[in-house]
Amino acid sequence: MSDKERNQKDQGIDKIIDKMMKAWGLEGKMKEMDIINAWPEMMGQGIANRTEKIYIRNKVLHIKLNSSVMRDELHYGRSVIIQRVNQFAGSEVINDIWFE
Repeated sequence: MSDKERNQKDQGIDKIIDKMMKAWGLEGKMKEMDIINAWPEMMGQGIANRTEKIYIRNKVLHIKLNSSVMRDELHYGRSVIIQRVNQFAGSEVINDIWFE
């Protein structure tokens, strides 16, 4: 096999991992984990400090806050949060938010 043929067949580790994630159906879960890890960056440290629990299930972002005032304020801005999260992910990962 010549070097030219081998270079055309070689792929980067990132491409191989992406193919494996798609094949195993884990691509969506990885995006969800990226969103949860980037929550302080997306929403700011003040909201992140008051967030006790955050997870995504069936395209619904579940957020548990330790401040009822913050929960009410975020409830009014839920469409902005959905837009910001989906923009960060690059696709529609969530379509609703539930506050606990």
